[in-house]
Amino acid sequence: MSRQHLSVATLRSRLALVDQDAFFCARAVMPPVAMGVADVDTRLNGGLARAALHEFFAASPADVSALAGFAVMIAIRAQLGAKPVIWVREDRGDRNNGRLYAQGLVELGADPDRFMIVHAPDTLALLRAAADSVKCSGVGAVFIEPWGKAPELDLTASRRLSMSAAQSGVMTLLLRSGAEPQPSAALTRWRIGCAPSTAIATDPEDWIPEEGDSEMDSFAPGPPAFDIEMLRHRGGLPSFTARLEWNRDANSFGTTTHRQAALSGDLSAVSVIRAHPDGGSRAA
Repeated sequence: MSRQHLSVATLRSRLALVDQDAFFCARAVMPPVAMGVADVDTRLNGGLARAALHEFFAASPADVSALAGFAVMIAIRAQLGAKPVIWVREDRGDRNNGRLYAQGLVELGADPDRFMIVHAPDTLALLRAAADSVKCSGVGAVFIEPWGKAPELDLTASRRLSMSAAQSGVMTLLLRSGAEPQPSAALTRWRIGCAPSTAIATDPEDWIPEEGDSEMDSFAPGPPAFDIEMLRHRGGLPSFTARLEWNRDANSFGTTTHRQAALSGDLSAVSVIRAHPDGGSRAA
């Protein structure tokens, strides 16, 4: 992934190559992306539509990494195969939220080589790059990550993205942080927050108790956990909330279990680490 940071200027030529042998799938025959949790999938009539625009908001500034991790998990659930995932970001996102970390993607079960990161100097450039990407039916999914309120991303801009996604069949995920919901053509709108992970017992051979240790010291944080809320569905489905865990081995979500008290406090156990240009890092 680290070698595939693209400029907006080179994006169109890459997309032309990707689209040459792409097979166009009609929207009607494209199965939805199921979460893997029966209750959630039932509420969504089977899952998230592929050929559509979906909007995800971070519940708080501290939930930016959880938002990114959750989006990656959706792409994994979509089973995109060898199709690339294009992630269009504003430069200010790199400077303020940190860069995506390849090893973090691996820990979630994703292949970093499938991710093409496009840097845009501002919101208008981001929207132009996103529009080109979504129109390419050879792309598996497009992540669009503007910075802050991004007033240029209005109802008209979202409608164009939505129409392009419907025509190309490309799943399009709009990731918003530092912004409040505004009128949008997105099929669904979500609020994503990190949740405490449940504790799991460690192998007794890996834990040597020391003086003062309690029983809970023999447990470790469990799978990444999220509090999700569907705020809106243009098809009229009712809103709902759920708490989900991510099972990397099964590439599926599940409901949280309460075998033991949570260990990670109010921080998600998502293993996406945002690396900063100054050499530091920020764990999700």
